[in-house]
Formats: sequence, C-alpha cells, structure tokens
Amino acid sequence: MPQTYKPLCIPPELPELLKEFTKAAIRTQPQDLIQWATDYFAAISQGEIPPVRERSERVALSNWAELTPELLKILHSRVAGRLIINADELAQMWKVLSLPTDLFNSVMNVGRFAEEIEWLKFLALACSSLGVTIAKTLKIVCEVLSCDRDGGPPRIPFSTFQFLYTYIAEVDGEISASHVSRMLNYIEQEVIGPDGLIKVNDFTQNPRVRLE
Repeated sequence: MPQTYKPLCIPPELPELLKEFTKAAIRTQPQDLIQWATDYFAAISQGEIPPVRERSERVALSNWAELTPELLKILHSRVAGRLIINADELAQMWKVLSLPTDLFNSVMNVGRFAEEIEWLKFLALACSSLGVTIAKTLKIVCEVLSCDRDGGPPRIPFSTFQFLYTYIAEVDGEISASHVSRMLNYIEQEVIGPDGLIKVNDFTQNPRVRLE
C-alpha cells in the first residue's frame, strides 16, 4: 500500500517568531550563538524575558578588539569587487586576518547565509557589530567601501547606500519601511549631487536626515 504524506503545515506564528529572534540576535551579538539561542527560546517557552541587549547595551568596539574598519577594508579589497563570494573562501580570508571566529559565525547565522554569500550584506552585518546606531554602522560601511584618496569625506554611490540602509533597517526590524522610504527620497532629491554619490556628512550632520 503506497504511503501517503501529509502536507507540511507551517505554524502561523513561525515567521514572526523567527523575525523577532533575528532582531534579538543582531542586537545582542552573542559570542556563542548556539548557547544564546538555547537560552533565548527557553525563556520564550517559559514566558520569561529573553536575554536580549537593548540598543544602549550593544557590544562596543573594545569587545571585538581584533575587528576594525581598517581590517574590514582589507577584507573588502580581497573580495575584489565580487558581489557573491563562497562561504568557505570568505571564512579563510577572515581567518587569515585573525578576525574573531565567533563573530563570523554570528554574522553567518543572523544573515542566514549559506554556501554563496552576498558580500555587501555580510559586510553590513559585520560593520553593525562596531556601530551602536544604524547611522554609525552606515558611516563605517562608507569608510570601508570608499575609494577616495583625496583626503575628503568617504563617499559611495547613492544606489549602494540605498541598498545597505534598506537591508540594515530590515534586519533591525524597528524602523518602518515608510520611514526608510521617506529618508531615501529626501536624500535623493535634496542632498545627492549630479555625481550620484553620498558623503558621510550627508547623513550624519544633516538634521533633516534621521535614519532611525
């Protein structure tokens, strides 16, 4: 008698549960993601408050002594302009630079990356461990990606900034899509010049630009 298989039923609460877990992980930046995830879901199942850091408690730069924007810039140069990179190859590059393995694993898990990694998304999440705010994270990303050598403020194409801001805000989960859209529209229409580039000062020193 042939076997019959029941169709998989996805619990309706699963997407929201995973979304909240992802937000909590990126906010907390646990060194041991597996143990932290165990504690997180144990607390949820028991109706307790999970072990999540508030924004003001995010990991500071000193907690990741090996990771710096300068080393991320070196890593970016070794990726050599590729948009997609193999996970094993990136892990080896990370290891050669003596960057913390726990952070690499955390970024991989939070970004849900598999064998092929979107480099800009990985870079954005790595930079988020150095930035207390989204504006600070984007400032670091701009410094890493900028190719300017004239001593001026770091700048990148607005299209790249738009992609990164949208992604980081989506992972953060606390900023509405409408707010992100308003900020991007204002920057594009009122700030960006004919060269299509955005400078760090354009979003860190303009009082009308509130990324969070």
